[in-house]
Amino acid sequence: MSTDATGQVEVVRVERPASGGAVGRLGEGRVVFVRHALPGELVRVVVLERTSRFARADVVEVLEPSAQRVVPPCPYAGPGECGGCDLQHASPLAQSSWKEALVGEHLRRIAGVTLDVRVETFGAARGSRTRLRCAVDDQGRLSLRAARSHELVAVDPCWLADERLAPAFAASWRGADEVELRALGDAEPFAVVRRHGERAATDVRSLSNSAIDPTTHSRVRVGSHVFTVSPQSFWQSHRDAPAVLSEAVLAGAQVGPGDHVVDLFSGVGLFAAALARAVGPRGRVSAVESSRDAVADARVNLDGMGGVRVRAWSVTPRAVRDAVGEGDVVVMDPPRTGLARGVATALVQRRPRRVVYVSCDAATFSRDLRNFLDGGYAVRDLRVLDLFPMTEHVELVTTLDMVD
Repeated sequence: MSTDATGQVEVVRVERPASGGAVGRLGEGRVVFVRHALPGELVRVVVLERTSRFARADVVEVLEPSAQRVVPPCPYAGPGECGGCDLQHASPLAQSSWKEALVGEHLRRIAGVTLDVRVETFGAARGSRTRLRCAVDDQGRLSLRAARSHELVAVDPCWLADERLAPAFAASWRGADEVELRALGDAEPFAVVRRHGERAATDVRSLSNSAIDPTTHSRVRVGSHVFTVSPQSFWQSHRDAPAVLSEAVLAGAQVGPGDHVVDLFSGVGLFAAALARAVGPRGRVSAVESSRDAVADARVNLDGMGGVRVRAWSVTPRAVRDAVGEGDVVVMDPPRTGLARGVATALVQRRPRRVVYVSCDAATFSRDLRNFLDGGYAVRDLRVLDLFPMTEHVELVTTLDMVD
């Protein structure tokens, strides 16, 4: 059979975890990334994709299972099904080991450092997701996509989603392109419906797809603070993430009365609120955010907190030069793509005494980390938080101190 053919079935010994599937080798020696396999297993796979350097495959049959293999709790998890969860077939211990291996490999390969990587877990996975973005199939059913595909898999309901979102899976969403379900805080959950095309529109709807007050916002308590979150503003999807990340950022920043903190990618003010309380009335917090909706929310959420200034800026090298001074503390939580070109260099040049970097992508974080290490910073602390259960993803909270 041609080495360029797909649909070929082979037996593969799986070697180690990797992004997008465990690594093995086909009979010809080509590297293959296998979904729904675990390290050490002998599996029969079907080849789905080939490139000049590697192939991708999915498990057809497990011939020698790992002791860490479990039955996926979700009926939509598995080969050819929903691509939202990578690791439902792995025990909790195996999931943590997988994530530790991936983070450690990215740090070694991209950042050139070896650090102690230990995953911290938080409660039960089922029902932990309070925000879920769904596609809509031709029958109007909420769906998720198969792995590396535009194919839709209708789900009813999503096993990871907050139980309060279940009614949305019984409703018809015909005519919508995308439906984002939100069960943030204790208020009634709702849906954000998006329609694309020439007349793109966004509506706020009930979970039964009926009209509700278009000004509906979520109100979420984190510690002693209640946050207003508009339907278009970002909020962490895991139910425990806002509190866990806020506490981790405070522990890393170690700020006190009179300090100046710059909160880059500040969103609706989650970290800025905690930091403002820590620096007190003699300190200052500069919150920098580009989203118009998030800036509006932040100004509500931080109203009355002395010394806080919300700046509606994109995080660029120029914004860094204007906002950050020598001896400041910087907190940042960029998108999955990491820092834009030149931002890390600009930060190093401004010489903040400490940087707390929150990241949901170990690869882009490792790329940016290399710039800080080359600029005279050292890793004081690395926390790996499992706030994406059943997937290969994690949140990283890393504290960097200036040593040069």
